[in-house]
Amino acid sequence: QVQLVESGGGLVQPGGSLRLSCVASRTMFSMGWSRQAPGKQRELVASWKTGGNTNYADSVSGRFTISRDNAKNTVYLQMNSLKPEDTAVYYCAARDRWGGDYWGQGTQVTVSS
Repeated sequence: QVQLVESGGGLVQPGGSLRLSCVASRTMFSMGWSRQAPGKQRELVASWKTGGNTNYADSVSGRFTISRDNAKNTVYLQMNSLKPEDTAVYYCAARDRWGGDYWGQGTQVTVSS
Protein backbone atom coordinates (compact mmCIF):
# COMPACT_ATOMS: atom_id res chain seq x y z
CA GLN A 1 0.00 0.00 0.00
CA VAL A 2 1.28 3.44 -0.94
CA GLN A 3 0.99 6.35 1.45
CA LEU A 4 0.97 9.95 0.30
CA VAL A 5 1.50 12.62 2.95
CA GLU A 6 0.71 16.21 2.04
CA SER A 7 1.70 19.42 3.77
CA GLY A 8 1.85 23.15 3.13
CA GLY A 9 -1.77 24.26 2.90
CA GLY A 10 -3.15 27.23 4.77
CA LEU A 11 -4.67 30.67 4.55
CA VAL A 12 -3.12 33.25 2.25
CA GLN A 13 -4.17 36.62 0.90
CA PRO A 14 -4.93 37.14 -2.78
CA GLY A 15 -1.70 37.58 -4.70
CA GLY A 16 0.23 35.53 -2.18
CA SER A 17 2.11 32.26 -2.52
CA LEU A 18 2.09 28.81 -0.98
CA ARG A 19 4.08 25.66 -1.59
CA LEU A 20 2.52 22.24 -1.18
CA SER A 21 4.58 19.11 -0.62
CA CYS A 22 3.67 15.46 -0.99
CA VAL A 23 5.89 12.58 0.07
CA ALA A 24 5.22 9.10 -1.29
CA SER A 25 6.19 5.98 0.62
CA ARG A 26 7.82 4.56 -2.53
CA THR A 27 8.82 5.58 -6.05
CA MET A 28 5.88 6.41 -8.29
CA PHE A 29 5.68 6.61 -12.08
CA SER A 30 3.76 9.87 -12.01
CA MET A 31 2.64 12.32 -9.37
CA GLY A 32 0.42 15.34 -9.41
CA TRP A 33 -2.12 17.53 -7.72
CA SER A 34 -5.86 17.82 -8.02
CA ARG A 35 -8.23 20.11 -6.18
CA GLN A 36 -11.86 20.19 -5.22
CA ALA A 37 -13.77 23.30 -4.29
CA PRO A 38 -17.10 23.14 -2.45
CA GLY A 39 -19.88 22.16 -4.81
CA LYS A 40 -17.49 21.48 -7.69
CA GLN A 41 -15.95 18.42 -9.25
CA ARG A 42 -12.37 17.49 -8.56
CA GLU A 43 -10.06 18.84 -11.25
CA LEU A 44 -6.49 18.02 -12.17
CA VAL A 45 -4.23 20.98 -11.46
CA ALA A 46 -0.78 19.76 -12.42
CA SER A 47 1.03 16.51 -13.11
CA TRP A 48 4.60 15.31 -13.44
CA LYS A 49 5.56 12.09 -15.19
CA THR A 50 8.78 10.14 -15.20
CA GLY A 51 10.94 11.81 -17.83
CA GLY A 52 9.98 15.28 -16.70
CA ASN A 53 6.79 15.82 -18.69
CA THR A 54 4.49 18.28 -16.94
CA ASN A 55 0.93 19.38 -17.56
CA TYR A 56 -1.14 22.16 -16.08
CA ALA A 57 -4.77 23.14 -16.03
CA ASP A 58 -5.39 26.31 -18.03
CA SER A 59 -6.64 28.03 -14.89
CA VAL A 60 -3.25 27.75 -13.17
CA SER A 61 -0.80 27.79 -16.08
CA GLY A 62 1.81 30.48 -15.56
CA ARG A 63 1.06 30.75 -11.84
CA PHE A 64 1.65 27.24 -10.51
CA THR A 65 4.77 25.14 -10.94
CA ILE A 66 5.08 21.43 -10.22
CA SER A 67 8.44 19.91 -9.44
CA ARG A 68 9.74 16.63 -8.12
CA ASP A 69 12.62 15.40 -6.03
CA ASN A 70 13.06 11.80 -7.09
CA ALA A 71 15.54 11.02 -4.36
CA LYS A 72 12.93 11.97 -1.76
CA ASN A 73 9.86 10.60 -3.61
CA THR A 74 8.43 14.07 -3.19
CA VAL A 75 6.42 16.32 -5.45
CA TYR A 76 5.92 20.02 -4.87
CA LEU A 77 3.39 22.53 -6.09
CA GLN A 78 4.55 26.12 -5.97
CA MET A 79 1.50 28.36 -6.18
CA ASN A 80 2.00 32.05 -6.93
CA SER A 81 -0.40 34.91 -7.59
CA LEU A 82 -3.11 33.04 -5.76
CA LYS A 83 -6.72 34.00 -6.37
CA PRO A 84 -9.85 33.44 -4.28
CA GLU A 85 -11.01 30.93 -6.90
CA ASP A 86 -7.97 28.79 -6.07
CA THR A 87 -9.57 28.03 -2.71
CA ALA A 88 -10.07 24.27 -2.48
CA VAL A 89 -8.87 21.09 -0.88
CA TYR A 90 -5.76 20.04 -2.74
CA TYR A 91 -5.05 16.34 -3.12
CA CYS A 92 -1.81 14.69 -4.01
CA ALA A 93 -2.24 11.93 -6.59
CA ALA A 94 0.18 9.28 -7.76
CA ARG A 95 0.27 6.36 -10.14
CA ASP A 96 2.67 3.44 -9.94
CA ARG A 97 4.13 1.68 -12.95
CA TRP A 98 1.42 -0.98 -12.81
CA GLY A 99 -1.33 1.60 -13.19
CA GLY A 100 -2.41 1.72 -9.57
CA ASP A 101 -3.77 5.10 -8.45
CA TYR A 102 -3.35 6.56 -4.99
CA TRP A 103 -4.57 9.70 -3.23
CA GLY A 104 -3.47 11.73 -0.26
CA GLN A 105 -5.78 12.89 2.49
CA GLY A 106 -5.99 16.45 1.16
CA THR A 107 -4.82 19.81 2.43
CA GLN A 108 -6.95 22.94 2.59
CA VAL A 109 -5.87 26.05 0.70
CA THR A 110 -7.87 29.18 1.39
CA VAL A 111 -7.25 32.43 -0.48
CA SER A 112 -8.98 35.30 1.22
CA SER A 113 -8.36 38.81 2.47
